[in-house]
Amino acid sequence: MLGPFENAFTHAPIGMALVDMADRFLRVNNALCRITGFTADELCARSFRDLSDPHDVDLDASQMAELLGGHIPTYHVEKRYRHAWGHQVWVLLSVSLIRNDAGRAQHIIAQVQDITERKALEGRLEQLVDHDFLTALFNARRFEQALAQETKSAARYGSSGGAVLLLDLDHFKAVNDEFGHKAGDDLLKTVAAALGGRIRETDVLARLGGDEFGIILPHVDAEQAEVVADGIVKALRRQTAMLAEHQIPVTASVGVALFDGLTHIEILAAADLAMYEAKEAGRDRFALYRPLNDAPVRLSSRLAEAERIQRALTHDQLELYCQPILDLANNEVSQYELLLRLRTDSGDLLPPSAFLYVAERFGTILSIDCWVVQQAVALIATHAKAGRSLTLHLNISAKSIGHPELVTVIERALADAHIDPACLVFELTETAAIGNIDHAKTFTTELRSRGCRFALDDFGSGFGSFYYLKHLPFDYFKIDGDFIRGFGANTTDQLVVEAIVGIARGMGKKTVAEFVADQDMTDRLRRSGIDYAQGFHIGMPRPIVETFAQTISA
Repeated sequence: MLGPFENAFTHAPIGMALVDMADRFLRVNNALCRITGFTADELCARSFRDLSDPHDVDLDASQMAELLGGHIPTYHVEKRYRHAWGHQVWVLLSVSLIRNDAGRAQHIIAQVQDITERKALEGRLEQLVDHDFLTALFNARRFEQALAQETKSAARYGSSGGAVLLLDLDHFKAVNDEFGHKAGDDLLKTVAAALGGRIRETDVLARLGGDEFGIILPHVDAEQAEVVADGIVKALRRQTAMLAEHQIPVTASVGVALFDGLTHIEILAAADLAMYEAKEAGRDRFALYRPLNDAPVRLSSRLAEAERIQRALTHDQLELYCQPILDLANNEVSQYELLLRLRTDSGDLLPPSAFLYVAERFGTILSIDCWVVQQAVALIATHAKAGRSLTLHLNISAKSIGHPELVTVIERALADAHIDPACLVFELTETAAIGNIDHAKTFTTELRSRGCRFALDDFGSGFGSFYYLKHLPFDYFKIDGDFIRGFGANTTDQLVVEAIVGIARGMGKKTVAEFVADQDMTDRLRRSGIDYAQGFHIGMPRPIVETFAQTISA
């Protein structure tokens, strides 16, 4: 009959082994046999060291030396074992010593936990953090890191420099509008594959967002960079995409900027200016940024937009619109999403798509996000003084998420206005959350601890975000509009929406359906368990001065 220790050792759910001081197995349990694939007799014929993958044999050699020397009581290490069938198994190894009454080491006790699935998940998460979900290329975050590293290396070692190509597909929005987002996604994947076939192994290719791609060309001069850009333009021109039985020509505008001792931010801005020039010159071509020769001409376009944004900030030309969010349980509106507009000198009203890209590229997006926060807090405070509760949803740029100044502005605004922080709901897109997971986690954790709430926008568009639900404290899931548009007729869309609702309920979160177009869809969504609805049927975006005229005037 087994004693308590023997019984616990034999039937422990994790692998356990007793090893002598000559590194030979004395006893092993059933779990260790399952983890390694060896029988107990086979293990006892091997040494403890032999279990490790050849690459990890000495991974914990220093810890073992410290343990045997009495400097540490135990140690833990993650390493790879070689399974009996030949494949690798990741384990969490915990090692301690058994000493006699005199304090002399007699045996080693090892605990082995199989963490292969966890390591595989971590690998997938790392892939999502650094890669674009759609094309599997590097994303903007990883591209900027690579460019920063490349420019520092070029400056430090005086290498032959390099260049950046920014590529923007021509008339891509028309493809999405006419054939749908699925067709647009297919086109982006086609372009990604074509670009991948045009670059060297040492080059870096990324999808930076939307229909924009970036390429880093290390160790090239202006002539070589122009050859690559020209080849890409011509290759895409020969490319056609089949969309809904239509042949769609593919063309692109490419901006080229040399390193020339610039920082990575300056290089991206220069390439962006050149790309914009290529578009203004008729598209389907490339342009090289040459700051010394004709800077006034080349700077006029995008810098004019950047200056207009800065002027809008200082001359109160930014305007806020809001769109109602309907509570489907009580059929009342108490929440609104704030939407930004820019009033030009001529009186035209520009949507976010017309200026936020430039604001992100030229560093004014943080000021815009801070301005929106301050306006939102002031509006909520005005309602609170009038005895009314108001909850506002604010969109935050991925570029601002990791900036400590934004958190400082939010905290100061909340303290000065004395409002309920729960009235502020910050919306982050999947792209922003996944592309900046560490920043997003810090940002959401800090502000949620102060009472603010968060919504994950475009939820379901990539499904990579499912991995992050337990790491980011979102309160709302705003379901991607593509699933809502087809909810009434498409079984797949219905199943996806119902699945998201089930996940949200299980996690204690609320769901918001966007792009709600009619009453029938509203009723269907209510029956499916959706909590809130937003869209043109619920209410069109209107200026806040009109929507809240009574409260503001009071």
